[in-house]
Amino acid sequence: MGTTTHTPIEVNPDQPSVEERRALIERVAASEHFRRSVRLRDFLLYVGRQSLKEGCPEINEQEVGAHVFGRSATYDRSQDNIVRVNATELRKRIDAYFEAEGAYESLVLEIPRGGYKPVFHRRGRTSASPVAEPQGSLAQVASPPEAVAPAAPAAASPTRANLLWATACLVLAAAAVFLYLQNRTLRTPQGGLDGKPALASFWGGFLSDHRQTDIVLSDDSLSVIEDVTHRPVSLQDYLNHSYMRDIQASDLSADRKADLIQIFGHNLVTFGAIRAAEKIQSVLPASSTNLTLSRYYLADSIKQDNVILVGGMKANPWVDLLDAKMNFSLQYDGEHALGFIANRNPRPGEQTQYSSTKDPTGFVGYSALAYLPNPGGTGNAIILAGTDSDATAAAAEFLTSESDMENLRNALHVRTLPYFEVLLKTSRISGTSFNSEMLAYRSYPASQ
Repeated sequence: MGTTTHTPIEVNPDQPSVEERRALIERVAASEHFRRSVRLRDFLLYVGRQSLKEGCPEINEQEVGAHVFGRSATYDRSQDNIVRVNATELRKRIDAYFEAEGAYESLVLEIPRGGYKPVFHRRGRTSASPVAEPQGSLAQVASPPEAVAPAAPAAASPTRANLLWATACLVLAAAAVFLYLQNRTLRTPQGGLDGKPALASFWGGFLSDHRQTDIVLSDDSLSVIEDVTHRPVSLQDYLNHSYMRDIQASDLSADRKADLIQIFGHNLVTFGAIRAAEKIQSVLPASSTNLTLSRYYLADSIKQDNVILVGGMKANPWVDLLDAKMNFSLQYDGEHALGFIANRNPRPGEQTQYSSTKDPTGFVGYSALAYLPNPGGTGNAIILAGTDSDATAAAAEFLTSESDMENLRNALHVRTLPYFEVLLKTSRISGTSFNSEMLAYRSYPASQ
């Protein structure tokens, strides 16, 4: 039986969506060019975010001086040129980003001289022009058409074409789900812990210092790139994008390099990561929660905020900052293309390694759940990492289940949970529903 393939198309390709523009602004602000200049980063984020507001007029110098540089609303611009001086340096750094780290960006932003409102254009267009908001509801923009005739790229081999189409389908699916989740979050009341004492105790402790909580989703574009190149990417290389420069300088074929650049230009997110974020958001107050992607996250934030990292080091390199403290660590076997949980200090009856298995009757996976201090020691951190998408979601379901958290309290013989780790086994048997069970745990009361 043949397989029907639908070719995804982009809606309004010359008009980047608000989400595309916001993502680009955050990527530029998080780049090496702005990491050591907080004031210029604030300048870019302020004018960038203002430009995303519907009907935003030109942003004037007085406004920037007041909001970014702390000047009074009526300061004398003729005597104080701080905005103009910093704007010159800001434009230089933006240009430098697109010449180096951002050389693979398909969307470009610039701040034209004589004004401070960023404008956006697709790479290859000769001039920048303000971008109109896309028309229609979120569902209309995010949803692909019902049927489109397939058309293969003329210069691509069948293997490359298949890779590109598969990636494009993943992009649309991930984007639709991610935007849906963002949209739903804005409308759904959060913090449903009434009548759930185990959950209220745990999450109350997690949020006790009233810090912002960052939910950082995995970067599955990175995971695909690592699978193709057979090379892991360190956190440092991830932050400065040197792994993409290495690819460009490698002996890979031109087609394969083009494929990897195409993949890098998108934000792939697994459905399991989305489900995990949705479960966590169901118990947290919306006012204190920030949902973001791994590639847009900042080192300052992970040291200062409460953080929930979704995914293992392969797709979320930020986990590397906490991995040395973990007993149950998600690792990846590149030779067999399988994830596994390493048990660094096994106790009697425990295995040293827990690997996914699959047979005609079903699929078994494992997930590692860790609750630890954040890297700065100022707040709390949670890691949710599974050998597959379902296992990642299962870790979040455990943390938001009253019965599971009560069982953990009973196992540890405590009423208030200390820092801990849990190893879960997940299974989906053909014809039955998904389920998980706690196989092992560790607690770290001395670290509290």
